[in-house]
Amino acid sequence: MNCPHTAAAPADRGAGTVVIDPMVQDLDGETARLRDAGVLARIDLLGVPAWTVTRHAEARRLLLDARLVKDIDAWDLWRSGAVTHAWPLIGMIDAGRSMFTVDGAEHRRLRTKTSQALTPRRLEAIRPEIEKFTQELLDALDAAQGDDGVVDLKAVFAQPLPMRVVGMLMGVDESRHAMLTRQYKAFFSMLTPQDERLALLAELDVFYTDLVREKTARPTDDLTSALILAEEGGEPLTEEEVVGNLKAMVAAGHETTIGLVLNAVRALLAHPDQLRKVLAGEVGWDAVIEETLRWDTPTTHLLMRFATEDITVGDEVIRKGEGLVVSYRAIGRDIEQHGADADAFDIARPTRNRHMTFGHGPHICPGAALSRVEAGIALPALFTRFPGLRLAVPDEEITRLPVMTQNDMTAFPVLLG
Repeated sequence: MNCPHTAAAPADRGAGTVVIDPMVQDLDGETARLRDAGVLARIDLLGVPAWTVTRHAEARRLLLDARLVKDIDAWDLWRSGAVTHAWPLIGMIDAGRSMFTVDGAEHRRLRTKTSQALTPRRLEAIRPEIEKFTQELLDALDAAQGDDGVVDLKAVFAQPLPMRVVGMLMGVDESRHAMLTRQYKAFFSMLTPQDERLALLAELDVFYTDLVREKTARPTDDLTSALILAEEGGEPLTEEEVVGNLKAMVAAGHETTIGLVLNAVRALLAHPDQLRKVLAGEVGWDAVIEETLRWDTPTTHLLMRFATEDITVGDEVIRKGEGLVVSYRAIGRDIEQHGADADAFDIARPTRNRHMTFGHGPHICPGAALSRVEAGIALPALFTRFPGLRLAVPDEEITRLPVMTQNDMTAFPVLLG
């Protein structure tokens, strides 16, 4: 097999392998093919073979299995040089030292400060700021309508809101938000040449290193300063560890919420009977959020864990040194978990809360509660302000960005009504 993104071509992918489309042209079809391929499916990621888990119950077990680790040095293809930094997805695996790339006691040490900064009490304390940002962006949305009344809900509302929130939490000046949005968009896009992507990562390292050094010299009441300052008797994080945590958290913290807000709006506009029930107060917005998270997950495929010994899953075996991807979108539509109508959007679904879209186990997303709070403020405010909101183009004309890990749209043109 010719594999232009690696130093040497890995083994042939073989029959039954699902090729993950970097252009994301048919996400529903890909999700169905993954499900049909079995509990544990072989996939091809830009020429690199891996396993993925597609069922809820098995994913829960594997996400708790200590034999699957984040350490890239446990990956045979990496150790052998078959995969190098020429592979476009390497930045999502070899991302520096942070809570996202280590396990066990080291993971707990790196994660503790972040978890402490995102407690329910802290989230309630920043709720007024999120509400203020939301109202300001709704004003901007109203003002941004073109002569034809069309406005891009993503660009004006869904994208800047979570960046403002995460920027406030981490002490990033608002003047830098647009730059960070552009950088992360280019980093995730499969259209970005790999040399440019690596240069972007280097630029982000410089940006966050400068931020950490500034906060070290002049700490303030933000998450960056909290990560830097060790508690009495605690072991401080290194500069590299703080930078790694920040870099990954900003990426995850705003990308997930963009997808959640837009996917919820799209689902409700496609199901007006369910939207009417929500607007009438018959069903809560929490039900909309959880069913959206299950049905149209913000994260499609999470890269990657590596087996430190052979792991049997049904009739298949993840061999020591092989990589495992978690395909959250397929898991969210698991018929065994959610019933024969798992492909349908239904805010009254009794299992809507029993999803794993934010992960499970030690590496569960630390920003899950924040994302829910943001969506829980943004969605009712949007439909209260613009109850006649509707798509400006047919739903089938909405395209997805060429991103293999996030479920993100190119644009979301609407009429405010």
